[in-house]
Formats: sequence, structure tokens, C-alpha cells
Amino acid sequence: MKVGIISDTHDRLETIRRAVDVFNDSGVDLVLHAGDFVSPFTVEPFKALKAKMIGVFGNNDGDKNFLRKRYDEIGAEIKDLFAIVEADCMKIGLVHGHDEALLEALSGSEALDVLVAGHTHNASITRRRRVLFINSGEASGYLSGKATIGILDTCTEECRLIELAKS
Repeated sequence: MKVGIISDTHDRLETIRRAVDVFNDSGVDLVLHAGDFVSPFTVEPFKALKAKMIGVFGNNDGDKNFLRKRYDEIGAEIKDLFAIVEADCMKIGLVHGHDEALLEALSGSEALDVLVAGHTHNASITRRRRVLFINSGEASGYLSGKATIGILDTCTEECRLIELAKS
């Protein structure tokens, strides 16, 4: 199974559109959004996504009830601050990452195979103890100047980071 990973979209509609195109072209089955959608209007470019989407809230998300309502309308689920998602035989933790204590506790969890987080705007793929830790960076590209996403292959347990080309 291919899992798309995105975080910190921060209302940047053009990079969300490019991310959706990459996810669709890559044939991802599921997209995990690690928070900081920010505003409910960000749902618009996600309407073209051909995969199921599950997300969590970040520290910059505004009206959480309206965000959840708008994403529900397109069949996407926004959980609260944390979710466990099963993809093939993998248990994937999904969190924004602004709660450092939660992040550290989850990194050491024997219950997870993968932990997906955002918040730092720095893309990285590392191992934290036995857990594969993935931060796809910032899809908005606001802080680093690079809009990035990730794609995880659950069969090989390999993840690649993709820089979104500027239009």
C-alpha cells in the first residue's frame, strides 16, 4: 500500500493542488495529514484527491468544528490531536508534533511501526528506537522555501520525500 504524507499546508492552495496531483499520479491509497490545515477553505483542492484522507489537528488550525465539517463533506476524517491508522499490517501513529512530550512517548511506543508528524517544517526520515519517524516537512513551503510531501510504501517500509515543483 502507498501512503501519502503531508503536513503544514497553511492555506497554500497552489501547493495543496500540486501535492494532490502527485498523490493521484503515484496511486496512493491513503493520505495522512499531520495538521495545520489552518482554514476550512483548504478543502477545495483536496476534493480532487482519489485516495482516502485522515488528518489530525495542528497548533495553527482555526475553527476545528468547521474544518472537520468541511472535510467530512468530502469523505475525509480529521481526528483530534492523535490517531492510530492501520495500513496493511502497519500501525501508524499520526500527530502534529507540537506536544514534545507526546511525540517522545509515541516515538518509544512498542505499539507503533511508524510515527508521522509535522510542525517543525523540516523534512526528515529517521528511526527513533524501533519506530520509523517521518516528518514530510512543510507542504506550504513558507518557512523553508521548499514545499515537500512524502510517500510511504508499507510493503518495503521505505519512505521517499518529494519536493513539489513550482508552477
